Amino acid sequence: MTSAAVPEHPWLLPGAIAVPVDRERTHPRRTTRDWIVDVVAFVFCLWWVVFATLDALTPAPQLAARLPYGWMIVADALVGLVCCGLLWVRRRWPLGLAVATLPLTAFSMAAAAPLVILYFTVVVHRRTAHALAITAAGLVTNFAFGYLRPEPTMPYWAATVWGVVISATVLAWGMFVRARRQLVVSLRERAERAEAEQQLRVAQARQVERNRIAREMHDVLAHRISLLSLHAGALEFRPDAPPEEVAKAAGVIRGSAHAALQDLRAVIGVLRADGGGEEDPERPQPTLDDLPGLIEESRAAGVRVNASDLVAAPAAVPAAVGRSAYRIVQEGLTNARKHAPGAVVTVGLAGGPGAGLTVEVRNRWPVGGVGAPELPGSGTGLVGIAERVTLAGGRLEHGRDDSGDFRLAAWLPWPA
Repeated sequence: MTSAAVPEHPWLLPGAIAVPVDRERTHPRRTTRDWIVDVVAFVFCLWWVVFATLDALTPAPQLAARLPYGWMIVADALVGLVCCGLLWVRRRWPLGLAVATLPLTAFSMAAAAPLVILYFTVVVHRRTAHALAITAAGLVTNFAFGYLRPEPTMPYWAATVWGVVISATVLAWGMFVRARRQLVVSLRERAERAEAEQQLRVAQARQVERNRIAREMHDVLAHRISLLSLHAGALEFRPDAPPEEVAKAAGVIRGSAHAALQDLRAVIGVLRADGGGEEDPERPQPTLDDLPGLIEESRAAGVRVNASDLVAAPAAVPAAVGRSAYRIVQEGLTNARKHAPGAVVTVGLAGGPGAGLTVEVRNRWPVGGVGAPELPGSGTGLVGIAERVTLAGGRLEHGRDDSGDFRLAAWLPWPA
């Protein structure tokens, strides 16, 4: 149970609704309030047993008719004391104790007070059907009590009516207490459920955000590492290259490695954060305006890229659409470097407001088929792109077309 559901003073609540509840226990533990109530009830019932016994010993009893034999008075007092002792376990077996002691209500005056408390406990802690059954049986014994122990100063029917009034009062009071406790428990469970649902929503939102970051970083790192592999392969293939070209390639490798480490450090920091404190602001996400730089970066690495941009009003492209187009082109260039090295890559963009944005990356199928790339991949690049396009409400196609080229094409909605 969460701390938000714990009341300020749980010792003032009954054990049945005390917080936190020990759910492994069948019967809740007594709270301070329960101990106080039990002690007061026990002391009051002891006083009643003494009072009823002393009244029965007088020549003219006021509570009920005098018993004919002295041992009956003693037996009645002992029955009352036993019922007083049962008050300490009435919370554990209220219905069983009420049924077992029901015959005593037909003749025992000393046990009247503890028997009423046992009856009240049944009404509060058990179902209404059980309470009504005990009430009906108690009314029958009430009629019998009027014959066996008639009131000295009151007619039979008047005494019987008083017994019915007392039973109805205890029943109504117990049902009110039970309804109030059920309301408290219902409100508490509703608050706990709402808090749990809120925590679940927060966790889901955090997981979605982390998945988005992971998808972004997959695209970025795959692009940068493929550039590293391409330049390193060029140096390995041409160890006798001019010093200027070697220095240029080494500079590109160093810059790409530095940028990849920065991106990796950023994503690890975000994924390790648990949302408890302030986080560094997220790095700016690429847009359609960054696409020429991406293409030039690939050209600098030796990839032959032909680009055509037929986008109407490129400044009006929504940021989310532009970012998706950038990631699609980035994934296409990365796959071309990994699976079709040396092939010419064609990048085309077209579209406008209302017509949508079409992105296409095409490269020749490598001679001899696609082999194992020198740089291993996770195999989730196209899966992430497909998920991105689907979430944006677009369409994605990829695979070998009729002309034998590998084609990666997507359509993204662009509102008018």
